[in-house]
Amino acid sequence: MEIGIKGRQTVTVDGTNTARVMGSGTLDVFATPSMVALMEETAWKSVEGELEEGSGTVGISLEVTHDAPTPVGMSVTCESELVEIDGRKLSFKIKAYDEKGEIGTAYHKRFIINEEKFLEKAEGKKRYHSFDRR
Repeated sequence: MEIGIKGRQTVTVDGTNTARVMGSGTLDVFATPSMVALMEETAWKSVEGELEEGSGTVGISLEVTHDAPTPVGMSVTCESELVEIDGRKLSFKIKAYDEKGEIGTAYHKRFIINEEKFLEKAEGKKRYHSFDRR
C-alpha cells in the first residue's frame, strides 16, 4: 500500500439520505450523517484491494465540516486520498461536493484489522454484564 491512493463515489440525494429521514434535522437536504457515511465508504473502498485476505479497516476518528446544503435531486461526489500510513493506521483527506461546489471536508483515520479477531473481540463483550468490567 502506498500514499496517494484515491477513491471516488457519487450518490444522488433522494428520500433515503436527507436530514429529515436520518433524524439529523427537519429539512429535505443531504444529511450530515449521510455525508459522513459516504466519506467513510469512499476511504475504505479505496484501499480494500490493497489489504491481505481476512483484513479490513475500521474508522477510528473523523474531523468533518459540512459547509453547504445539497437539495434532493442533486448528486454528491466524494473523493478521498490516502495521505499517511503509520503502521496499521491510515489517514485520509476527503472532500465532498455537488454540482455547485464543495459541500464538506474531512480528515479521517482508519485502522487495519484482522476481521475475524476483531469480530471475536466484539462478540466477547456479550459474555459480561455491563457492570462487570473484566
